[in-house]
Amino acid sequence: MRQQKTRRRKAGTGFGSLFSGICKSARNLEQIGAVGRKYSQRIRSAALFKEAMSKPVRMPVRLPFAVLLAALMTQPARAQDEPGPKPLWEVGIVGVSTTQQAYPGADQQVQRTIPLPYAIYRGQWLRSENNTIGLRALKTPTVELDVGFAGSFGSRANESRVRQGMPDIGTLVEFGPRLKMQLGALTLPLAGTGRLQAQFPLRGVFDLSDRFASRGLSFEPELSWGTRTAGGIGWGVNVGALIGSEKLTDTFYEVTPLYARPGRPAYDAKAGLISLRAGISGGYRLAPDWFVFAFARVDTVAGAKNRDSPLVQRTTGASAGIGFTWTWMKSDEKAFD
Repeated sequence: MRQQKTRRRKAGTGFGSLFSGICKSARNLEQIGAVGRKYSQRIRSAALFKEAMSKPVRMPVRLPFAVLLAALMTQPARAQDEPGPKPLWEVGIVGVSTTQQAYPGADQQVQRTIPLPYAIYRGQWLRSENNTIGLRALKTPTVELDVGFAGSFGSRANESRVRQGMPDIGTLVEFGPRLKMQLGALTLPLAGTGRLQAQFPLRGVFDLSDRFASRGLSFEPELSWGTRTAGGIGWGVNVGALIGSEKLTDTFYEVTPLYARPGRPAYDAKAGLISLRAGISGGYRLAPDWFVFAFARVDTVAGAKNRDSPLVQRTTGASAGIGFTWTWMKSDEKAFD
């Protein structure tokens, strides 16, 4: 009897162990199934993402990168605020609030306000500052050749009465070589003595909202003068022109027969002068890590090649902005120049 009970106990224990094993295997299978479902969802999501990316998509025009480009408009004022040696690199945050014409001659203003991280590197040849990113090919006391960039915000056609039903103007990024020439000191009445500089950027224009599609070429010669007051305010003025290829002027002023309507006849845009401009900028260092700035610019299409386009609604327009930079970290090592 005792042997039978022992056998039953052992058999019961065996059945219990088998049952426990089955339950454990079921739990493992359930966990494996959950993992499998999780990865199948990821694979399905990846497939959907790949399918979506294979289709032509027009990106929205409100891109933070364009705001960063607008923030770089403040660099001339900032450079005048820093007369001494600068750190080799620095990183921080820039906040900008701007308003600008959708394009020269437009009756529509585009407003943006956003904070962004920024990074500056001032190597001997590799540079990322003052509207420049990339290689500085030549540097002498009077002449500098580098690769620079600029940009402008996009605008939606349905936000402009005259462009209703037409394609949007995307966020435009300009990239290409720039020649800068130091012309020496110049004293202006009521303003004092400052540095006179000329620059001649020739850039390719690309639409960030349309997968970097080419929008032609721009040439923007500019003459600028800058100084710094005894109170620590750096400020400057500039005058210049914007000249564009036909592909670029088509973006702003062309009206194809498809989009012609009463009050908006077809118009064939031509290469040439887009606008004349004049601006002023200034900045002040509140603390070692805090800097504030402001800038304004006036554009006029008087005498421009496409002044007669039906999309030109205003001869003169303005752009302006205010902002700040906060330096989070910077190197102890100083820049080469």
